[in-house]
Parts: sequence; structure tokens; C-alpha cells
Amino acid sequence: MSNDPLLQPFQLKHLTLRNRIIVTAHEPAYPEDGMPKGRYRAYTVERARGGVALTMTAGSAAVSRDSPPVFNNLLAYKDEIVPWIREMTDAVHEQGAAIMIQLTHLGRRTRWDKGDWLPILAPSHHREAAHRAFPKKIEDWDVERIIKDFADAAERMKAGGMDGVELEAYGHLIDQFISPLTNELEEPYGGALDNRMRFCFDVLKAIRKRVGVDFILGVRYTADECLPGGTGKAEGLEISRRLKESGLIDYLNVIRGHIDTDPGLTDVIPIQGMASAPHLDFAGEVRAATHFPIFHAAKIQDVATARHAIAAGKVDMIGMTRAHMADPHIVRKIIERREDDIRPCVGANYCLDRIYQGGLAFCIHNAATGREETMPHKIAKSDVRKKVVIVGAGPAGLEAARVASERGHDVVVFEAASNPGGQIRLTARSERRREMIGIIDWRMTQCEKRGVVFHFNTWADQDIVLAENPDVVIIATGGMPHTEVLSKGNELVASSWDIISGDVKPGTNVLVYDDAGDHAGLQAAEIIAKAGGKVEIMTPDRSFAPEVMAMNLVPYMRSLQKLDATFTVTYRLEAAEKRGNQIIAHVGSDYGGVSRQRVVDQIVVNHGTIPLDDLYFELKPGSKNLGEVFYDALLSGLPQSVERNPESTYQLFRIGDAIAARNTHAAIYDGLRLAKNL
Repeated sequence: MSNDPLLQPFQLKHLTLRNRIIVTAHEPAYPEDGMPKGRYRAYTVERARGGVALTMTAGSAAVSRDSPPVFNNLLAYKDEIVPWIREMTDAVHEQGAAIMIQLTHLGRRTRWDKGDWLPILAPSHHREAAHRAFPKKIEDWDVERIIKDFADAAERMKAGGMDGVELEAYGHLIDQFISPLTNELEEPYGGALDNRMRFCFDVLKAIRKRVGVDFILGVRYTADECLPGGTGKAEGLEISRRLKESGLIDYLNVIRGHIDTDPGLTDVIPIQGMASAPHLDFAGEVRAATHFPIFHAAKIQDVATARHAIAAGKVDMIGMTRAHMADPHIVRKIIERREDDIRPCVGANYCLDRIYQGGLAFCIHNAATGREETMPHKIAKSDVRKKVVIVGAGPAGLEAARVASERGHDVVVFEAASNPGGQIRLTARSERRREMIGIIDWRMTQCEKRGVVFHFNTWADQDIVLAENPDVVIIATGGMPHTEVLSKGNELVASSWDIISGDVKPGTNVLVYDDAGDHAGLQAAEIIAKAGGKVEIMTPDRSFAPEVMAMNLVPYMRSLQKLDATFTVTYRLEAAEKRGNQIIAHVGSDYGGVSRQRVVDQIVVNHGTIPLDDLYFELKPGSKNLGEVFYDALLSGLPQSVERNPESTYQLFRIGDAIAARNTHAAIYDGLRLAKNL
């Protein structure tokens, strides 16, 4: 028996949880037709296989038709969900884990033009800033209907084999009743705290009556909204006590904050550059005040923090949700004393930001997450050992090296720079984004354990590569900034990389022209503004930095809005000319009829990258496949077998930005998808 606090079992009512680590409720947006089919099931089961005690699905499953998901959620109001739930729960139970699901009615946190186009509702007419739709003020017949919907959904989940259900009571309808900021009803559901909590208790009573006592029931709720006029800490502790004393629930899952705005959501679910475990002590205060089982999760990204949370008695079960998207086998590695092999969550929040823009949740540096049906978390050994030469030690090249070495191949990597990392090394120069270097550090450690040979400060040419007698050559040389975007004056501009790297000193009056819309533009702008410069960020798009996405945008705005920075949308930089010590920027618009000028002392362009592909094209004529990738084989998980030049001895491929400017996740996915079948 281990003495590790994280590996101690916990008795939750009749349910014995095998350790203290949970995956809290979250929606990866994998449902198909609102059902947890193959992708969803495989993703959930992988975390159970990795040793987690309890995995919670859905964030959250909708109980009513007038709670249409704003991204792809499970539809718990449909009877057809039961067999799909049963397949998933059976598979999770076979791995020794417990499984629960979170249920909700979104109230105002959705839109009327989703789903069936029914009016959305809330205990007031106040719209939520994040989703912008104005709700109708809830009526008595709505209350009665929705209470029944919660009970019906819970009964379906029990029929599907769930160990329990959790109610989502922060930002959603139940919380909209509880918070004085969003409840303008008269009695019996508005006014004093007793009345504002009545809806929550009515829902809990209806569920408990339907599912019986041998079914876990919990609430994830905010015990402090951190908003003037909202539920404060004192009232939140009282709410906590009342929930416990109701006798209706078995645990409390504590949240601190509000989610009605992007900044509020980001404070509840912190991203990289923000404090780790910022609400853990507060969760501990709730536990001390209630003497009741407490669950909690909020940027618990490493084992040491999780271990402290349990050992210090802050909580009973600690959630490591995004951490398990990065590595589903955390618990297994703890048990096997391989904590140094755990792939770190770097807080990039690519997972959450994608779902809020309508995409599937993917981890920025684990391309198998969400693709468990086709991509492995554990790499199988190859029957044949090959010599694999990789040029470039950025994220794409290092992933290919890691996977190829796990396959058992003999791997050599050439890198022109003195250190690995590529563009990530630039990104990590920002103090707020320095966690990104974990993507590189982890891969270097994994490669070194498997004997990958690295040659840094080496500009690999054709002779150097072929001298290795390779069976496979993978070009992962990335790209260089593309700044040739003006009709004239291209020689007058600097790149965003020039500013981030420090190779070019920031100006005092700067135009940052950003039509790539990714982190580099804002990162350069922030460096200029922090150095005391006046900066205008201009884009031809209708919104700025669309690739940065909502939650990652928050810290940039908190920084830039305090500095001398302005944002200009729908304008295109067309040309530049020198005039004394100044630069005249000629500005137009895709909408036509506009000709303006800016007088600045520096222009910085962020326009993606151009592939560094010379070596690829030098090697291409002598390669067996002439560089061709057979996409049918790639997508089917089969080895590449194209032979255009049978006399050749090596296959040639390129990955990542050496093909075209994309992002870190795409580069890593390229490396995994290709190398896993070598």
C-alpha cells in the first residue's frame, strides 16, 4: 500500500474511489447528434485506463430543449442517449474507475438561434455578455417543466449505468436563481436567500425522489462570484452549509468566480501565466466550514500541487482535468514512479478555446487526445529497425523523433540553432507564456531516454543527411517570417519575430500590421508597449487576433489596455515609404474607397511564415517516394509505401511549417501521424 496521499482510496457514500484524482465535468465537444458515440467513449475510457478514480463527462449535458448547447454538448433530454451512456459507463467500469455526468439547464448562457429556436429564459431579462442573447423572464410553468426535465434526465443517466450526476450551478440557470445579480423574481423563487435557493432544492428533491438514495448526487457551484452585488464569500459559505444540511447531496464541488464574460471565465479556469491553483485555499475554507466532502479543480496542472491539495486537507478529491487531456495516464505513471514521464499541461488552453469557437477540444501538444480511435497514446514497437534522419528540432521534428524512437528506430536529429524549440523558444521568451517550453523540454527528455542523437549548431545539407545512410528523412525545418506583403517598402518593415527575439529594438511610435491573427502579433505589440512605445495594431479582418481565441486574449488585453495601444480593424497596410526619420504607411481597405496615411517610426508585420524548404527540394529527386505522401494510407494508419524511384534507398517527408504556416498542434499532429507508422 502506497503512502502517497494521492493514491489513498476515498469512500463517497457507498462508492469506493480508488485514489484521490478525478477528471471533472467538461465537454470536449465530441458528441455526434448529441450522443456519446465512438470518439467520446474512446476519449473517456482512456482516462479510466490511465488510472483516474472518477471521470465526469459533459460540461454540461442539456436537460431541456430550451437549453440548446452553444457548442456540441450531450443531449440528456433524449431517451436515445441511454444505450450510448450504457456503452460508455460499462467500458469505464471495466477499467476500475467510477463515472458521473454533469447535468444543466443553461438558462441565459446560450442563444435563441440554436437548436429549436425556442426563447431562452432566466430569472430576469438581463442578457449574459458572453452569449449576448436576451432571455425571457422565467414563468411558473417553466419552473415546473424544467424541474421535471432535470429529474427525467437524471433517471436516464441512472438507467445508463452512471454512478451519479452533478448539477452545474455556476453561471447556468440554477446559479442564475441563486445570484442576486440575475434573479429579479418575486416570491417564492426571488428575494431572500431562502427563495433564491428554492429552485436548486426543488431540482435536487425531484432528482433524489426519482433516483433513490444509492446514487451519488453532487453540485458544482460558485461559493463566491467575485462580483459587486453578487454572491459574496459570506453568503457563499452559507449556501455551502445549506447544501450540506439539505441531506440531498453527497459532496460539494467548489468554484470561485463568474463565467458571464471572457475575463471572468479565464479567472475561474486560469491559463498559462496565471497563478496555479488560485482557488485551492478557498476550497479549503469551504471544507473547514462544512466538514463535508469537497471536490475542486482550477489549474491543478502538476502532481506536486495535487498532492499538496490532498495532504494539506484542502479537498477530498482533486481535479486534474486539462492535465489529463495532456496525459491521460497520470495516475498510472504516479503508481509506477514515473512522474518525470508525465506529459505536462502547459496551460495553453487550446482545448477550451477551440470549443468556444465551435471546434473539437484538442490538446496543443498531445495530438492523440480526442483521436483515441486513430492515434495512440502509447507507441507500438516496429518489427523492423530503421535509420531515421530528422532535420529540425522544433515541435514537429521533436515529436517525430520521440515517436520514431519509441517505435525502436535509430534516430538522428540535426538542428541549425544551438537549442531545440523552434518558434516555441520565441514564444516562451514572454514571461506569461514561458510554460510553453514544457512542450520542448518533455520531448527532449523522452528522446534522450531513447537514445536519439542530436547535432545542434549544424546546418544540414544534402551531403550531411545522406552521409547518415537514412531509410527515412523527415524535413521539419519550419519557416521564416513572411514580410513581403506590401506593394512597395517591404525593406522598411520588421517582423514580429524581430521584436520578440530582441534582434530589433522597439520603436516609439509603431504600427503593428497583423493579418496572421496569431499570438506573435500581440506578443510583439505588448513588448513595444511595455518598452514605452505607442502602438497601433491594425488588421484587415473584422476582428483582431482571431487565432488567439477568447481566453488567451484576456491577459493580452489586461496588459495592452493599460498601455498606449489601440486596435484598428478592417484596414489594410498597402505600402510604406521613408520620409526623413519617419515612415509613411499607406492604408487602404478591402471594402474600397479608402486611402489614409500613418506617420510612424517603425512598422512591424505579422504575416505567418514561408517554409524553409530548400533542403527538401534538394533531396526530393533522389528519394524513393519523390516526397509524396499517400493520404489514404496516412489517414488509415498504414505505412507509406509509395515508390516513384525504386532505385532510391530513402523515403522523404516534410512536416509542420516546412509545408505551410499552421500552428503548434498541427506540427505535432504531423509528427505523430507520420512517425507512428514508420
